[in-house]
Amino acid sequence: MPRTSIPAKSSTVLAPGDPGSPVLLITDCDHDTFDAEIAVARQAGVELRLAQARTAQEVVAAAAGAAGLVVQYARISAAVLDALPGLRVVSRYGVGVDSVDVVAATARGITVCNVPDYGTEAVADHAITLALAASRGVARLDRAVRAGRFDLRAIRPVGQVRGSVLGVVGLGRIGQATAAKARGLGYEVVGCDVRAPGTDGEFHGVPVAPLDEVLRRSDVVSLHTPLTAVTHHLIGERELALMKPTAVLVNTSRGGVVDTDALVAALGEGRLRAAGIDVHEKEPVPAGHPLTRLENVVLTPHLAWYTEESYTELKRRTVQNAVDVIAGRAPRHVVTEAAR
Repeated sequence: MPRTSIPAKSSTVLAPGDPGSPVLLITDCDHDTFDAEIAVARQAGVELRLAQARTAQEVVAAAAGAAGLVVQYARISAAVLDALPGLRVVSRYGVGVDSVDVVAATARGITVCNVPDYGTEAVADHAITLALAASRGVARLDRAVRAGRFDLRAIRPVGQVRGSVLGVVGLGRIGQATAAKARGLGYEVVGCDVRAPGTDGEFHGVPVAPLDEVLRRSDVVSLHTPLTAVTHHLIGERELALMKPTAVLVNTSRGGVVDTDALVAALGEGRLRAAGIDVHEKEPVPAGHPLTRLENVVLTPHLAWYTEESYTELKRRTVQNAVDVIAGRAPRHVVTEAAR
């Protein structure tokens, strides 16, 4: 999406309110339209403003007097919360809230909201797309054909889907949807989840096993876990060494779940066949990053969530969560309910 050109330390009014109306600030956002947000704010009688504030100082300057924040990338730390005494809610565009200090918000009576169930089908679709594209070397073949080369040796051997094992790490809504789509294509599916009771049987209809076993068995490993202190670099050098050298790693969860340096080494040294990566430890990916120089990687720019339907739903519901808190109503999705 094109980035707006609002100066970082200022804000522009998208939906004016009456004198004394509570102010809701979108701290930063690279979407190209704000019609959905404006419609919700107008109906609620909330003044909606937009800035492009990323640093703590920029957020505090732009959000002075705001009752709520809507956040895309900006980090909302304890220091930011302390500098905004009138703040009641932080609502994030998306599922993850790793950019918000939820513990600090809870301690200060500030509600944190997210939209955990938007784009479920879109992300699952993208995960399967990356799995197939990486497994079959589609991007690499495309580049070869454009250069006048008709040669499949670079991507051999290619196995068929039926009979292959797809491991799903994280069996929340998106993980479950990915598992269902994978089964429909003919994959044998196995999964793991910290909430699964025990290490055998099924969880949400998916056979489960310990993470190490899932990694060893799978021809494709698809990651669908949130980024927390526990899951940071969940897939590192040790875990990659457990995987088959013919396996593919797919990540549509959070970039920090994978140790990027370890992944680059495994791919470059032929210890892992390929990877499909939508989320990155540094976003946007720096020019010349080692991942961009590897032929056996399919890269997309953190857009697995995107369809026109999910785009509009995300925008509308993120602002709706915030205005509900400001109005004293229970929002649809709450990470911490301290503000009620």
